[in-house]
Amino acid sequence: MRKKQQPSQKNRWDDHYTRKARKENFSARSVYKLQEIQDKYHLIKEGDRVLDLGCAPGSWLQYTAKLVGSNGRVVGIDKKAVSLKLPSHVTVHMGDIFIIDDVMKDEPLRSFDALLSDMAPATTGNKMVDASRSLDLCTAAFVLANKYLKSGGSFVCKIFQGEDFKLFSDSIQKCFKIHKIFKPQSCRKASKEIYIIGRGKKQEGECPDTANGHP
Repeated sequence: MRKKQQPSQKNRWDDHYTRKARKENFSARSVYKLQEIQDKYHLIKEGDRVLDLGCAPGSWLQYTAKLVGSNGRVVGIDKKAVSLKLPSHVTVHMGDIFIIDDVMKDEPLRSFDALLSDMAPATTGNKMVDASRSLDLCTAAFVLANKYLKSGGSFVCKIFQGEDFKLFSDSIQKCFKIHKIFKPQSCRKASKEIYIIGRGKKQEGECPDTANGHP
């Protein structure tokens, strides 16, 4: 008797959102996470300037470009190249966010209306290690939000939940007028990821203990 063929890993991850993304010409299913966040919290509007950290493969760039329109501006950065054809008001820089000033020398980094981070570390299978690496990326994103996000701006950050999750979440709460924790329905059920959202960034001097990168 022939053994039943096991589904490939590719097919195993091919769910409703993956198929929907292909049908709607988005580069990844992760676009629907941002769409759910936007539908619920209305963080991005036409004409905004948006910084997208960890932007590859580019689905958040595609979606955000439509939200801000041609009068807006979307800037992405990632270590991986983005091969998509994107509209002229979107620019992608290839490099490391930890040296963002060097990577984006020719890009005016002030006064973004929203900063998005869908960054995730290379996972090891060790939940504590993965959560710690995720926190490092989130902390870096938060430092950049404090540096480049204008007063009143919005912050979205994906994080793997670990022992320091609450401490980091509390630091966001101190720096934004509205603070939410949200898990989109489009997240895979087995995933430990969750999104921390800040709206209405407080003015300079109102956000304590974040300048050195340690919430």
